[in-house]
Amino acid sequence: MRKFSIVVPVYNRPQEVEELLESLAQQDYPHLEVRIVEDGSVDRCEEVVARYANQLEVHYTYKENTGQGFSRNFGWEESTGDYLITFDSDVIVPQGYFEAVNAGLDTHGYDAFGGPDTGHASFTRLQRAMGYTMNSPFTTGGIRGGKVPQKDFQPRGFNMGLSPEAFQKTGGFHYRDLAEDIDLALRMKALGLKVGLIPEAGVFHKRRTSLKKFFWQVFNFGRGRVLNALRHKGAIKLVHWFPTFFLLACIGWALSPLVSLPLFYLGSALLTLYLLVIGMHATVKEKNLAVGGLSVFSALIQLLGYGSGFLKEYLRKVRGRSSQ
Repeated sequence: MRKFSIVVPVYNRPQEVEELLESLAQQDYPHLEVRIVEDGSVDRCEEVVARYANQLEVHYTYKENTGQGFSRNFGWEESTGDYLITFDSDVIVPQGYFEAVNAGLDTHGYDAFGGPDTGHASFTRLQRAMGYTMNSPFTTGGIRGGKVPQKDFQPRGFNMGLSPEAFQKTGGFHYRDLAEDIDLALRMKALGLKVGLIPEAGVFHKRRTSLKKFFWQVFNFGRGRVLNALRHKGAIKLVHWFPTFFLLACIGWALSPLVSLPLFYLGSALLTLYLLVIGMHATVKEKNLAVGGLSVFSALIQLLGYGSGFLKEYLRKVRGRSSQ
């Protein structure tokens, strides 16, 4: 059985770290090393980590703030495992995760891997709604996990692993944030490393606590996708344009009464139908009507936020080219 080194960058989230460590302490898998990297936090989690010293091989380091990408590198450089894994601090790891990873590596021999994420019954309804929309086939969620072909899969930093050799070849993360995980995934593919999804290695992911925070999170996701297109040819595919097309369509719909009321009514009917499909699918999948209703708002925030960030960074890219 492989030894896994788990690195978690943390910034002012001691409560989340406690929940993550508790989930790791409940694992039956015996060969785990955990490294908590406090990334310049004011509200530190050192005392939380100390409470798990008798249950886990856990190490705590405080360092100046350099962002999650470089903090992951810092932890990986100190790690001794056969594979290096990183989780976000707002993740809860289900029982059987490491057995699934071990089996997936035995089967596929990946140099690097990722797994999906989902909400948990204990999360707030809003967090479950955000989890749904980030993985929904009716937004762009399908590209994050099981709905994407293996050859196109790009591991995300909330649930990602790679071999020490892959870390050495790539140098790990090259950016502190803003789609630094996608950049690493694209560089691994360019180097010919074998990268894939292990569908059974999923985690529960809390995400943000308000729609406002969720908006700015996905706004930066949109920006990051364009920034990666400047670094890697082909980083943007048609599916990544969908939130921007949706944003522009919504703007057109809002302005359509100035041109044609029938066009406005048609747009209203199409938008209502689309949101109803999302709400109904979320209700069935989450088995909760309230979560289904909140998923409608979450989907709107996700698409408009991502589309806004994508469009803003894309226009900046176009202006930069025109000034050269």
